[in-house]
Amino acid sequence: MNKFSIALLCGVLSLASSMASAQNTLRVRGTISGFDGTVLSVKSREGENLQLQLTDSTTVSYPKAVALSEIKPGDYIGTTATPDAEGRLVAREIHLFAETARGNGEGHFSWDMEPRSTMTNANLAKMVKAANGQELTLEYKGGTQKVFVPDGIPVVTAVTADRSLLQPGVYVFISARVAADGSMTAVRIQASKDGIRPPM
Repeated sequence: MNKFSIALLCGVLSLASSMASAQNTLRVRGTISGFDGTVLSVKSREGENLQLQLTDSTTVSYPKAVALSEIKPGDYIGTTATPDAEGRLVAREIHLFAETARGNGEGHFSWDMEPRSTMTNANLAKMVKAANGQELTLEYKGGTQKVFVPDGIPVVTAVTADRSLLQPGVYVFISARVAADGSMTAVRIQASKDGIRPPM
């Protein structure tokens, strides 16, 4: 490889790196304060007044409650969990993915719902009855996690909705992109409906 090729490769890698760093992902939890059809105003749980741009590709959904008994081995699910005193992961919520969303966000990683929380998106390999709940074995590429699911935690699945759901006072969970200039674009919005809030 000659010096020109090396310089060109370095330039391409530098550009790719700067483009990746220019767009960061942010999760927003809060209450809608206004919506003009294109810009969603949200008061975040941290007390910030945020403005998020919606695009034609922004999706809207709401959580629908399902019984844990409706989830079976082979389903693709996600769960937010925190470790107990013994280090066992204890689920705070479970969300059942549609089959078309299998593989989305697969893996086990830190989460920002509360301190020390994690998210696991994985295939449900096994469900075993335990005292006051169930123990799930979750398998994903590169790993396995066991998660204890206490009785009574939120279990939901996402239902596609339209933007008429985005009304002032509605609690939302939003996945957004943040550009280098600080502007935010909503990618996915999940909004409360019928008293059920997005539990993530």
